Amino acid sequence: MLKQIVMKKIIPFLFILTPFLVMSQTKTCCKLSPTDEFGEMAMNSAFAAGHEAPLPFVFTPLEGEMVTYYCPDSTTAKAFEIKALSPTNNWLIVVHEWWGLNDYIKREAEKLQIELGRVNVLAIDLYDGKVAETPAVAQQYLGALKEERARAIIEGAILRTGTNSKVYTIGWCMGGGWAFQTSLFAGSKSAACVFYYGMPESDLSKLKKMSGDVLGIFAGKDEWINADVMKQFESNMKLAKKSATVKTFDADHAFANPSNPKFDQKAAAEANALALDFLKKRIK
Repeated sequence: MLKQIVMKKIIPFLFILTPFLVMSQTKTCCKLSPTDEFGEMAMNSAFAAGHEAPLPFVFTPLEGEMVTYYCPDSTTAKAFEIKALSPTNNWLIVVHEWWGLNDYIKREAEKLQIELGRVNVLAIDLYDGKVAETPAVAQQYLGALKEERARAIIEGAILRTGTNSKVYTIGWCMGGGWAFQTSLFAGSKSAACVFYYGMPESDLSKLKKMSGDVLGIFAGKDEWINADVMKQFESNMKLAKKSATVKTFDADHAFANPSNPKFDQKAAAEANALALDFLKKRIK
């Protein structure tokens, strides 16, 4: 009889408590990764409206060429590769915006190799050959990009750099977030990361494993990767006891993209000089 009385009191309590337990578990186990968080944000119509279709542009490479390499999941991926004039273990992995590996990114990759000198440059293709020419299509391609596939492409690129390589990364917007992740995936190979207005990692346990220095370039008028994101990033890096430099420009999101009709030439030039100086000081 006593057991029945106790059970009658416990069961209603469990029914009340269960939803809170489920909510708590859901909040903990289903926290979005930075790249998924950016993906959800990019599905917003306002985000798409802030990214006008790229201006027409055709690039003829001077030195670079498209290459195919193997990924750890037994698939292959493609990238635009520019080798240094002399053999080197220094590699810069370039990650494109949500438009894909278009001619603008290929030109930027070749410019970076020329300006930096003693480094091989590998501009990876997260969309497997697809390039978007409108915001709607870019949303479609970004929405279809699976984290597992992106990681396989990136890890394959890191393997391509060789056993004794030093890996540097740079990316913009969507590619900024993935450039940050690439540096994390590279582990002890990671030498430095430059990311433009991308979603940084917030997991302290991952940040504590960051090997290279980080330069975050942000846009003060950015509605998405905003001041709160910047402040949290700086705070997290301090907590993780990692080196981070943050520079904010009085410009809009994607201000450094020459294919954007809202391209800010002055801010882009200053940001580029900052990024080059940051990388040159770390490329040995």
